[in-house]
Amino acid sequence: MELALSFSGGKDSALAALLADPFFDVTLVTATFGVTDAATHAREAAESIGFAHETVELDRAVADEAVERMVTDGYPRNGIQQVHEATLEAVAEVGFDAVGDGTRRDDRAPTVSRSVAQSLEDRHGVQYVAPLVGYGRATIDALAGDLLRIETGPSERLAKGDYEHELRAVLADEYGEDAIGEIFPEHVQSVVRGRRE
Repeated sequence: MELALSFSGGKDSALAALLADPFFDVTLVTATFGVTDAATHAREAAESIGFAHETVELDRAVADEAVERMVTDGYPRNGIQQVHEATLEAVAEVGFDAVGDGTRRDDRAPTVSRSVAQSLEDRHGVQYVAPLVGYGRATIDALAGDLLRIETGPSERLAKGDYEHELRAVLADEYGEDAIGEIFPEHVQSVVRGRRE
């Protein structure tokens, strides 16, 4: 069965790919608005762990709506959720048997509810797969640390292929650089640099 796994280049989606690999023919897929070179970073990470990679172009209106939502809310969670759901929709239309992601049990955003997963499956004739949904952050950090070479750093410094990278750029373009610090809390991101031998 062919699985298109939403991929940011970070440890969660990379670990999800490794866990799914024995059961699926995994292709890592990065959604982009074409605003930054985020897809390039994700492609490099996918190659470093030995997976095929594809890019799906999302309409810029998705990013604009997400940014507006984040500005209205004053935080990024709901905007990121909108982009994640749009990504799963776009990937489901590509023609894979299954679509999935690296969401984990204790994620705040993005998450995929049972109703969203069921709707995606019913409307697109695909299966939704979430290899990490039963794992918490501490377990994922331990497993990823054992299996992957990972670089970590502040979100604003560490370029990767996640939604945040491009949403930050759109937010800065529309509202100025200061808006990034007002909307996005400081946090550490990860980028996969390869598998551990």
